[in-house]
Amino acid sequence: MDLYKNPVFDMACRQFDAVADRLQMPDGDRLRLKSPKRALCVSVPVRMEDGSTRVFAGYRVQHHLSLGPTKGGIRYHPWVELGEVAALAMWMSWKCALTGLPYGGAKGGVAVDPRALTSGELERLTRRYTQELIGFIGPQLDVPAPDLGTNEQTMAWMMDTYSVHAGHPVPGVVTGKPVGIGGSLGRREATGRGVAYLAGRAMDTLGLAAEGATAVIQGYGNVGSVAAQSLVKQGLRVIAVGDATGAINNPKGLDLPHLERWVAERKTVVGFPESEPLPPEELLLLPCDVLVPAAMERQITESNATRLRCRVLAEGANGPTTPEADRILNERGDVFVVPDILCNAGGVVVSYFEWVQDLQSFFWSEGEVMDRLFRILEGAFVQTLGLARRDGIPMRLAATTLGVQRVWEAKKLRGLFP
Repeated sequence: MDLYKNPVFDMACRQFDAVADRLQMPDGDRLRLKSPKRALCVSVPVRMEDGSTRVFAGYRVQHHLSLGPTKGGIRYHPWVELGEVAALAMWMSWKCALTGLPYGGAKGGVAVDPRALTSGELERLTRRYTQELIGFIGPQLDVPAPDLGTNEQTMAWMMDTYSVHAGHPVPGVVTGKPVGIGGSLGRREATGRGVAYLAGRAMDTLGLAAEGATAVIQGYGNVGSVAAQSLVKQGLRVIAVGDATGAINNPKGLDLPHLERWVAERKTVVGFPESEPLPPEELLLLPCDVLVPAAMERQITESNATRLRCRVLAEGANGPTTPEADRILNERGDVFVVPDILCNAGGVVVSYFEWVQDLQSFFWSEGEVMDRLFRILEGAFVQTLGLARRDGIPMRLAATTLGVQRVWEAKKLRGLFP
Protein backbone atom coordinates (compact mmCIF):
# COMPACT_ATOMS: atom_id res chain seq x y z
CA MET A 1 0.00 0.00 0.00
CA ASP A 2 3.04 2.29 -0.14
CA LEU A 3 1.80 3.41 -3.56
CA TYR A 4 -0.96 5.39 -1.80
CA LYS A 5 1.11 6.70 1.10
CA ASN A 6 -0.64 9.86 2.25
CA PRO A 7 -2.06 11.13 5.59
CA VAL A 8 -5.62 11.05 4.23
CA PHE A 9 -5.27 7.47 2.96
CA ASP A 10 -3.74 6.45 6.29
CA MET A 11 -6.77 7.98 8.01
CA ALA A 12 -9.22 6.06 5.79
CA CYS A 13 -7.31 2.81 6.43
CA ARG A 14 -7.39 3.35 10.19
CA GLN A 15 -11.16 3.84 10.06
CA PHE A 16 -11.51 0.65 8.01
CA ASP A 17 -9.20 -1.32 10.31
CA ALA A 18 -11.34 -0.37 13.31
CA VAL A 19 -14.34 -1.92 11.56
CA ALA A 20 -12.38 -4.97 10.37
CA ASP A 21 -11.12 -5.58 13.93
CA ARG A 22 -14.65 -5.29 15.27
CA LEU A 23 -15.98 -7.74 12.67
CA GLN A 24 -13.01 -10.10 13.19
CA MET A 25 -12.39 -10.02 9.46
CA PRO A 26 -9.79 -12.51 8.15
CA ASP A 27 -6.55 -10.97 6.89
CA GLY A 28 -7.15 -12.02 3.28
CA ASP A 29 -10.59 -10.42 3.16
CA ARG A 30 -9.27 -7.37 4.95
CA LEU A 31 -6.63 -6.82 2.27
CA ARG A 32 -9.14 -7.33 -0.55
CA LEU A 33 -11.57 -4.78 0.86
CA LYS A 34 -8.98 -2.18 1.73
CA SER A 35 -6.87 -2.30 -1.44
CA PRO A 36 -8.08 -0.17 -4.38
CA LYS A 37 -9.03 -2.28 -7.41
CA ARG A 38 -7.01 -0.10 -9.79
CA ALA A 39 -5.54 3.34 -10.22
CA LEU A 40 -4.56 5.46 -13.20
CA CYS A 41 -2.04 8.31 -13.20
CA VAL A 42 -1.93 10.49 -16.31
CA SER A 43 -0.11 13.54 -17.63
CA VAL A 44 -2.48 16.24 -18.85
CA PRO A 45 -0.77 18.66 -21.26
CA VAL A 46 -2.64 21.91 -21.83
CA ARG A 47 -1.93 24.76 -24.23
CA MET A 48 -2.24 27.98 -22.24
CA GLU A 49 -3.56 31.32 -23.45
CA ASP A 50 -0.04 32.73 -23.76
CA GLY A 51 0.93 29.94 -26.18
CA SER A 52 2.96 27.97 -23.66
CA THR A 53 2.25 24.36 -22.70
CA ARG A 54 1.87 23.16 -19.12
CA VAL A 55 1.55 19.56 -17.94
CA PHE A 56 -0.69 18.72 -14.99
CA ALA A 57 -0.89 15.45 -13.02
CA GLY A 58 -4.24 13.66 -13.17
CA TYR A 59 -5.55 10.63 -11.28
CA ARG A 60 -8.48 8.22 -11.13
CA VAL A 61 -8.89 5.45 -8.55
CA GLN A 62 -11.56 2.73 -8.60
CA HIS A 63 -11.82 1.10 -5.20
CA HIS A 64 -14.04 -1.93 -5.94
CA LEU A 65 -16.48 -3.16 -8.59
CA SER A 66 -18.26 -5.90 -6.63
CA LEU A 67 -21.68 -4.21 -6.57
CA GLY A 68 -21.72 -2.42 -9.91
CA PRO A 69 -19.86 0.36 -11.73
CA THR A 70 -17.77 2.70 -9.64
CA LYS A 71 -18.95 6.20 -8.77
CA GLY A 72 -17.16 9.27 -7.51
CA GLY A 73 -16.28 12.89 -8.11
CA ILE A 74 -13.55 14.70 -10.00
CA ARG A 75 -11.75 17.44 -8.08
CA TYR A 76 -9.48 20.20 -9.31
CA HIS A 77 -7.22 21.39 -6.50
CA PRO A 78 -3.48 22.11 -6.15
CA TRP A 79 -3.10 19.50 -3.40
CA VAL A 80 -4.60 16.54 -5.26
CA GLU A 81 -2.42 13.43 -4.79
CA LEU A 82 -2.89 9.74 -5.57
CA GLY A 83 -3.17 8.78 -1.89
CA GLU A 84 -5.82 11.41 -1.21
CA VAL A 85 -7.81 10.25 -4.24
CA ALA A 86 -7.54 6.62 -3.08
CA ALA A 87 -8.86 7.56 0.37
CA LEU A 88 -11.81 9.40 -1.12
CA ALA A 89 -12.56 6.39 -3.34
CA MET A 90 -12.57 4.11 -0.29
CA TRP A 91 -14.95 6.39 1.61
CA MET A 92 -17.20 6.49 -1.45
CA SER A 93 -17.37 2.67 -1.37
CA TRP A 94 -18.72 2.64 2.18
CA LYS A 95 -21.02 5.59 1.42
CA CYS A 96 -22.63 3.88 -1.56
CA ALA A 97 -23.06 0.61 0.33
CA LEU A 98 -24.48 2.39 3.39
CA THR A 99 -27.18 4.05 1.27
CA GLY A 100 -27.90 0.90 -0.74
CA LEU A 101 -26.59 2.12 -4.10
CA PRO A 102 -25.34 -0.46 -6.67
CA TYR A 103 -21.91 1.15 -6.96
CA GLY A 104 -18.34 0.77 -5.88
CA GLY A 105 -16.37 3.83 -4.88
CA ALA A 106 -14.14 5.88 -7.16
CA LYS A 107 -12.52 9.30 -7.19
CA GLY A 108 -10.41 11.37 -9.53
CA GLY A 109 -8.70 14.69 -9.79
CA VAL A 110 -6.14 16.95 -11.34
CA ALA A 111 -3.50 18.83 -9.35
CA VAL A 112 -4.40 22.35 -10.50
CA ASP A 113 -5.80 25.59 -9.11
CA PRO A 114 -8.89 26.12 -11.30
CA ARG A 115 -9.15 29.76 -10.22
CA ALA A 116 -5.81 30.46 -11.93
CA LEU A 117 -7.01 29.19 -15.32
CA THR A 118 -9.21 30.87 -17.91
CA SER A 119 -12.43 29.21 -19.05
CA GLY A 120 -10.71 28.12 -22.26
CA GLU A 121 -7.79 26.60 -20.35
CA LEU A 122 -10.20 24.77 -18.03
CA GLU A 123 -12.07 23.35 -21.01
CA ARG A 124 -8.88 22.14 -22.68
CA LEU A 125 -7.68 20.65 -19.37
CA THR A 126 -10.97 18.83 -18.85
CA ARG A 127 -11.19 17.49 -22.38
CA ARG A 128 -7.62 16.20 -22.35
CA TYR A 129 -8.04 14.64 -18.90
CA THR A 130 -11.24 12.94 -20.11
CA GLN A 131 -9.48 11.69 -23.23
CA GLU A 132 -6.81 10.10 -21.02
CA LEU A 133 -9.59 8.30 -19.09
CA ILE A 134 -11.26 6.83 -22.21
CA GLY A 135 -11.45 3.08 -21.64
CA PHE A 136 -11.37 3.63 -17.89
CA ILE A 137 -14.79 5.30 -17.53
CA GLY A 138 -18.26 4.58 -18.93
CA PRO A 139 -21.92 4.17 -17.87
CA GLN A 140 -21.36 0.54 -16.85
CA LEU A 141 -17.77 0.95 -15.69
CA ASP A 142 -17.07 4.21 -13.83
CA VAL A 143 -19.30 7.30 -13.66
CA PRO A 144 -17.61 10.57 -12.60
CA ALA A 145 -19.37 13.55 -11.01
CA PRO A 146 -18.44 17.07 -9.82
CA ASP A 147 -16.41 17.62 -6.67
CA LEU A 148 -14.20 20.34 -5.23
CA GLY A 149 -13.22 22.80 -7.97
CA THR A 150 -15.49 21.30 -10.64
CA ASN A 151 -19.12 21.90 -11.58
CA GLU A 152 -21.90 21.26 -14.11
CA GLN A 153 -19.87 22.83 -16.93
CA THR A 154 -16.96 20.49 -16.21
CA MET A 155 -19.30 17.51 -16.48
CA ALA A 156 -20.77 18.85 -19.74
CA TRP A 157 -17.27 18.99 -21.27
CA MET A 158 -16.52 15.48 -20.01
CA MET A 159 -19.76 14.09 -21.43
CA ASP A 160 -19.17 15.76 -24.79
CA THR A 161 -15.58 14.52 -25.05
CA TYR A 162 -16.62 10.94 -24.25
CA SER A 163 -19.61 11.15 -26.62
CA VAL A 164 -17.45 12.41 -29.50
CA HIS A 165 -15.19 9.40 -28.96
CA ALA A 166 -18.19 7.01 -28.84
CA GLY A 167 -19.81 8.56 -31.91
CA HIS A 168 -23.16 9.13 -30.19
CA PRO A 169 -24.49 10.93 -27.08
CA VAL A 170 -23.68 9.10 -23.84
CA PRO A 171 -25.33 11.17 -21.08
CA GLY A 172 -24.90 8.37 -18.52
CA VAL A 173 -21.10 8.61 -18.54
CA VAL A 174 -21.14 11.40 -15.92
CA THR A 175 -23.62 12.85 -13.45
CA GLY A 176 -24.00 16.38 -12.14
CA LYS A 177 -24.55 17.64 -15.70
CA PRO A 178 -26.74 20.60 -16.67
CA VAL A 179 -30.41 19.59 -16.80
CA GLY A 180 -30.58 20.50 -20.49
CA ILE A 181 -28.24 17.65 -21.47
CA GLY A 182 -29.47 14.87 -19.20
CA GLY A 183 -28.82 16.22 -15.72
CA SER A 184 -31.26 15.68 -12.88
CA LEU A 185 -33.36 18.32 -11.21
CA GLY A 186 -32.14 18.75 -7.64
CA ARG A 187 -28.66 17.30 -8.23
CA ARG A 188 -26.73 20.52 -7.58
CA GLU A 189 -28.53 21.11 -4.27
CA ALA A 190 -28.64 17.46 -3.17
CA THR A 191 -25.53 17.27 -0.98
CA GLY A 192 -26.24 20.49 0.92
CA ARG A 193 -29.92 19.66 1.38
CA GLY A 194 -28.95 16.22 2.65
CA VAL A 195 -26.50 17.71 5.15
CA ALA A 196 -29.20 20.03 6.49
CA TYR A 197 -31.79 17.23 6.64
CA LEU A 198 -29.50 14.97 8.65
CA ALA A 199 -28.40 17.83 10.92
CA GLY A 200 -32.08 18.35 11.62
CA ARG A 201 -32.57 14.65 12.38
CA ALA A 202 -29.63 14.79 14.79
CA MET A 203 -31.24 17.79 16.52
CA ASP A 204 -34.50 15.84 16.77
CA THR A 205 -32.60 12.96 18.36
CA LEU A 206 -31.09 15.31 20.94
CA GLY A 207 -34.39 17.08 21.57
CA LEU A 208 -33.08 20.43 20.25
CA ALA A 209 -35.58 22.85 18.76
CA ALA A 210 -34.59 24.19 15.34
CA GLU A 211 -36.28 27.55 15.83
CA GLY A 212 -33.67 29.98 17.07
CA ALA A 213 -30.80 27.48 16.98
CA THR A 214 -27.50 28.58 15.45
CA ALA A 215 -25.23 27.14 12.75
CA VAL A 216 -21.65 27.73 11.60
CA ILE A 217 -20.51 26.71 8.11
CA GLN A 218 -16.88 26.10 7.13
CA GLY A 219 -16.66 26.09 3.33
CA TYR A 220 -19.13 28.28 1.47
CA GLY A 221 -19.10 26.53 -1.88
CA ASN A 222 -21.97 24.56 -3.36
CA VAL A 223 -22.38 22.21 -0.39
CA GLY A 224 -21.91 24.77 2.37
CA SER A 225 -24.08 27.47 0.84
CA VAL A 226 -26.98 25.13 0.08
CA ALA A 227 -26.73 23.57 3.55
CA ALA A 228 -26.84 27.06 5.07
CA GLN A 229 -29.94 28.02 3.10
CA SER A 230 -31.66 24.75 4.01
CA LEU A 231 -30.86 25.14 7.71
CA VAL A 232 -32.33 28.65 7.68
CA LYS A 233 -35.53 27.22 6.19
CA GLN A 234 -35.68 24.88 9.19
CA GLY A 235 -35.54 27.89 11.51
CA LEU A 236 -31.84 28.09 12.38
CA ARG A 237 -29.67 31.22 12.22
CA VAL A 238 -26.40 30.94 10.33
CA ILE A 239 -24.08 33.13 12.40
CA ALA A 240 -20.73 32.52 10.68
CA VAL A 241 -19.31 31.18 7.43
CA GLY A 242 -15.85 30.81 5.95
CA ASP A 243 -14.22 30.00 2.65
CA ALA A 244 -10.65 29.70 1.33
CA THR A 245 -10.20 33.47 1.60
CA GLY A 246 -11.37 34.07 5.17
CA ALA A 247 -14.32 33.98 7.57
CA ILE A 248 -17.10 36.30 8.75
CA ASN A 249 -19.72 36.27 11.47
CA ASN A 250 -22.84 38.04 12.67
CA PRO A 251 -24.34 36.78 15.96
CA LYS A 252 -27.78 37.99 14.86
CA GLY A 253 -27.63 35.83 11.75
CA LEU A 254 -26.25 36.45 8.26
CA ASP A 255 -28.53 37.66 5.47
CA LEU A 256 -27.94 34.70 3.14
CA PRO A 257 -29.68 36.05 0.00
CA HIS A 258 -27.54 39.18 0.27
CA LEU A 259 -24.44 37.08 0.97
CA GLU A 260 -25.18 34.92 -2.08
CA ARG A 261 -25.17 37.97 -4.32
CA TRP A 262 -21.97 39.25 -2.68
CA VAL A 263 -20.15 35.92 -3.24
CA ALA A 264 -21.43 35.63 -6.81
CA GLU A 265 -19.96 39.04 -7.64
CA ARG A 266 -16.71 38.93 -5.62
CA LYS A 267 -15.95 35.19 -5.25
CA THR A 268 -15.31 35.63 -1.52
CA VAL A 269 -17.23 36.03 1.73
CA VAL A 270 -14.60 38.47 3.00
CA GLY A 271 -15.75 42.07 3.27
CA PHE A 272 -19.45 41.27 3.44
CA PRO A 273 -20.86 44.51 4.89
CA GLU A 274 -23.36 42.95 7.31
CA SER A 275 -20.70 41.02 9.23
CA GLU A 276 -17.46 41.21 11.16
CA PRO A 277 -14.22 39.56 10.04
CA LEU A 278 -13.28 36.41 11.94
CA PRO A 279 -9.89 34.66 12.08
CA PRO A 280 -10.40 31.44 10.08
CA GLU A 281 -8.91 29.30 12.87
CA GLU A 282 -11.67 30.53 15.22
CA LEU A 283 -14.55 29.61 12.92
CA LEU A 284 -14.79 25.99 14.05
CA LEU A 285 -14.58 27.03 17.71
CA LEU A 286 -17.60 29.36 17.81
CA PRO A 287 -20.44 28.36 20.15
CA CYS A 288 -23.29 26.98 18.01
CA ASP A 289 -25.86 24.22 17.85
CA VAL A 290 -24.81 22.87 14.43
CA LEU A 291 -21.28 22.96 13.00
CA VAL A 292 -20.91 22.03 9.33
CA PRO A 293 -17.33 21.47 8.10
CA ALA A 294 -17.86 21.53 4.32
CA ALA A 295 -14.35 22.31 3.11
CA MET A 296 -11.28 20.04 3.07
CA GLU A 297 -10.16 16.91 4.90
CA ARG A 298 -8.51 16.90 8.36
CA GLN A 299 -9.95 20.17 9.66
CA ILE A 300 -10.97 18.89 13.10
CA THR A 301 -7.86 17.53 14.72
CA GLU A 302 -6.37 16.61 18.07
CA SER A 303 -5.44 20.26 18.57
CA ASN A 304 -8.96 21.71 18.30
CA ALA A 305 -11.36 18.84 19.07
CA THR A 306 -11.36 19.61 22.79
CA ARG A 307 -12.45 23.19 22.04
CA LEU A 308 -15.43 22.57 19.76
CA ARG A 309 -18.58 24.17 21.19
CA CYS A 310 -21.29 22.65 19.01
CA ARG A 311 -24.00 20.12 19.81
CA VAL A 312 -24.18 18.59 16.32
CA LEU A 313 -21.20 18.05 14.01
CA ALA A 314 -22.64 17.53 10.51
CA GLU A 315 -19.78 16.55 8.21
CA GLY A 316 -20.45 18.05 4.81
CA ALA A 317 -16.85 17.46 3.67
CA ASN A 318 -15.12 14.11 3.21
CA GLY A 319 -12.82 13.17 6.06
CA PRO A 320 -12.95 16.46 8.00
CA THR A 321 -12.29 14.76 11.37
CA THR A 322 -9.08 12.86 12.12
CA PRO A 323 -9.08 9.61 14.13
CA GLU A 324 -7.35 11.42 17.01
CA ALA A 325 -10.13 14.01 17.05
CA ASP A 326 -12.73 11.25 16.87
CA ARG A 327 -11.28 9.68 20.00
CA ILE A 328 -11.53 12.99 21.83
CA LEU A 329 -15.10 13.62 20.69
CA ASN A 330 -16.12 10.08 21.68
CA GLU A 331 -14.63 10.62 25.14
CA ARG A 332 -16.39 13.98 25.48
CA GLY A 333 -19.77 12.49 24.60
CA ASP A 334 -21.46 15.87 24.20
CA VAL A 335 -21.17 16.23 20.41
CA PHE A 336 -23.50 14.27 18.12
CA VAL A 337 -21.45 13.39 15.03
CA VAL A 338 -23.23 12.80 11.72
CA PRO A 339 -20.30 11.12 9.89
CA ASP A 340 -19.30 12.12 6.39
CA ILE A 341 -20.23 8.88 4.62
CA LEU A 342 -23.79 9.43 5.83
CA CYS A 343 -24.03 13.20 6.11
CA ASN A 344 -22.86 14.15 2.61
CA ALA A 345 -24.33 11.13 0.81
CA GLY A 346 -27.10 13.21 -0.77
CA GLY A 347 -24.92 14.05 -3.75
CA VAL A 348 -24.17 10.47 -4.76
CA VAL A 349 -27.76 9.39 -4.10
CA VAL A 350 -29.11 11.95 -6.57
CA SER A 351 -26.22 11.17 -8.93
CA TYR A 352 -27.58 7.61 -8.87
CA PHE A 353 -31.03 8.96 -9.71
CA GLU A 354 -29.54 10.96 -12.59
CA TRP A 355 -27.74 7.87 -13.91
CA VAL A 356 -30.96 5.84 -13.75
CA GLN A 357 -32.90 8.60 -15.54
CA ASP A 358 -30.24 8.79 -18.27
CA LEU A 359 -30.25 5.02 -18.82
CA GLN A 360 -34.05 5.01 -19.10
CA SER A 361 -34.41 8.37 -20.90
CA PHE A 362 -37.23 9.05 -18.44
CA PHE A 363 -36.89 12.03 -16.12
CA TRP A 364 -38.44 12.88 -12.76
CA SER A 365 -39.72 16.09 -11.20
CA GLU A 366 -37.66 17.80 -8.52
CA GLY A 367 -40.27 16.84 -5.96
CA GLU A 368 -39.90 13.16 -6.86
CA VAL A 369 -36.11 13.43 -6.64
CA MET A 370 -36.14 15.10 -3.22
CA ASP A 371 -38.77 12.73 -1.82
CA ARG A 372 -36.74 9.69 -2.85
CA LEU A 373 -33.53 11.30 -1.54
CA PHE A 374 -34.90 12.03 1.92
CA ARG A 375 -36.39 8.53 2.20
CA ILE A 376 -33.01 6.94 1.50
CA LEU A 377 -31.19 9.28 3.90
CA GLU A 378 -33.79 8.63 6.58
CA GLY A 379 -33.36 4.88 6.23
CA ALA A 380 -29.58 5.12 6.44
CA PHE A 381 -29.78 7.45 9.46
CA VAL A 382 -32.18 5.16 11.33
CA GLN A 383 -30.04 2.08 10.63
CA THR A 384 -26.84 3.85 11.69
CA LEU A 385 -28.36 5.29 14.86
CA GLY A 386 -29.93 1.94 15.68
CA LEU A 387 -26.61 0.08 15.41
CA ALA A 388 -24.79 2.80 17.37
CA ARG A 389 -27.30 2.58 20.22
CA ARG A 390 -27.59 -1.20 20.19
CA ASP A 391 -23.86 -1.82 20.36
CA GLY A 392 -22.87 1.35 22.21
CA ILE A 393 -20.49 2.49 19.48
CA PRO A 394 -19.87 5.91 17.84
CA MET A 395 -21.94 6.94 14.83
CA ARG A 396 -18.91 6.86 12.51
CA LEU A 397 -18.04 3.31 13.48
CA ALA A 398 -21.67 2.28 13.04
CA ALA A 399 -22.00 3.87 9.60
CA THR A 400 -18.69 2.46 8.37
CA THR A 401 -19.57 -0.97 9.76
CA LEU A 402 -22.81 -1.06 7.77
CA GLY A 403 -21.04 -0.02 4.58
CA VAL A 404 -18.10 -2.40 4.97
CA GLN A 405 -20.34 -5.34 5.88
CA ARG A 406 -22.36 -4.95 2.68
CA VAL A 407 -19.28 -4.81 0.45
CA TRP A 408 -17.72 -7.73 2.32
CA GLU A 409 -20.88 -9.80 1.84
CA ALA A 410 -20.94 -9.02 -1.88
CA LYS A 411 -17.32 -10.13 -2.27
CA LYS A 412 -17.98 -13.36 -0.37
CA LEU A 413 -21.05 -14.11 -2.52
CA ARG A 414 -19.16 -13.50 -5.76
CA GLY A 415 -16.09 -15.42 -4.66
CA LEU A 416 -12.47 -14.97 -5.71
CA PHE A 417 -11.61 -15.45 -9.39
CA PRO A 418 -9.91 -17.56 -10.62
